Parts: sequence; C-alpha cells; structure tokens
Amino acid sequence: MNNENNEIKISLVEDCLLTRISLKHSLSLIKNLKIVSDFDNAEDCINSLKKHPVNVILMDLDLFGMNGIEATSLIKKNFPDIKVVILTLFNTKDIFTASMFSGANGFVVKNVPIEKLVQIIRSVYFGAYWFDPLFLSAHKEVFPKPDSFDLRHLYNKKKSSYDLTVRELEVLKLVVEGKSNTEIAKEMIVSTNTAKAHVGNILNKMHVTDRVQAAVKAVKANII
Repeated sequence: MNNENNEIKISLVEDCLLTRISLKHSLSLIKNLKIVSDFDNAEDCINSLKKHPVNVILMDLDLFGMNGIEATSLIKKNFPDIKVVILTLFNTKDIFTASMFSGANGFVVKNVPIEKLVQIIRSVYFGAYWFDPLFLSAHKEVFPKPDSFDLRHLYNKKKSSYDLTVRELEVLKLVVEGKSNTEIAKEMIVSTNTAKAHVGNILNKMHVTDRVQAAVKAVKANII
C-alpha cells in the first residue's frame, strides 16, 4: 500500500536532450523522487520496464518512431499499474482526448513549474488523475448525450452498439466516412497496424466480412 514516505521511481521519455537533462536534474533534487531511467524514444523505455520497473513515466508526445500516445496505450496494456503523465507542448483538444483514451493518468503542458509537476507526479502515484484545467471542458464531449433526463431511461437501451468500445465507435465513424486504415491511423494518432486491428475487431463484432457491410449496418442501426 502506498504511503507518503514511499520512494517514487520515475522514468523520463523526452527526445530533447536539454529538456531531459533539466527535468532529470530538477526532479533528482526532490525528496522521495528517484529518476530510474531516461530515454529519447518510447521503444527503449517500454523494453526496459520488465527489468527496471517504475511507478511513473513522464512521456513526451512528439517522439521519433512510436509517438507518446501509442506508447502510453502499450504501457497501460502491459504494465497497468504504471502511471503515465503526458508532458507536451501540444495543447489541442484532439491530442488531449486521444491521450485520455490511451490511458494517460495526467496531461501536462511543458511550461508547468517544477513545483507543480512534483505535486502532479505524487497525485497520480497515489491514484489521482490530473489534466490541465484548460482541457477539462473537452472531457464532456467524450460522453454521449442522454436520450432523456428520466433517471431510469437516460439512454435508449434498444440502440444496438454490437458491444463496440468508445474507441471502436470512433473508428467505425471514420470507416463510414470512407477513410482507409492509413487515414484512420493519421486522424487518431495511432499506428496503421493499430487502426487495422480496430477495424478487424469491428468487423468481427458486427458479424460482417468487409468495411462496406459494416458501414451499411452502422447507418441502418444508427449507432454512430
């Protein structure tokens, strides 16, 4: 069980050497924070986690190779107890929303004061979520609008979703729009293989063999 005196082990993923050195130095001066490792790419960080586990990862987004959102998704899938804080200069709603869906525990703009960053690290370590207040208004757009305000019938239960996840519904919408896997990957900021896997899952759940059939079913069932 966590307690306030626990040492928090941290890994940094940042491709700017000066930023990485600055963060590493600043955080190493803070009591109960230990910088275990630092990397200029996500792949090396992920490969290190089995041998060198950490509690919190500070993850840049715009990395060479695998980007920070895809890396966060993989980390949360394979190491669910690790907390990931996105630390970035990108501050668009789409980036923020994609970071949330990837499983990020925090979303922080890079000009945050180091004292505040320390508070955020400790907060997510103890189980909290922290997102820059500027982006919290975007959070409500993730949730579907209720069909009514009747507490017993807020949503139309007859509306079939084929048990698609929120992420798969987003992909299905793009499929209906005629987007290719490459275009879906670019729009959702994931790899082409990840986009292809989402489409495959959708086809299986909807019991169809191609994208056209999926699109037709989606429109007829009014599930997007």
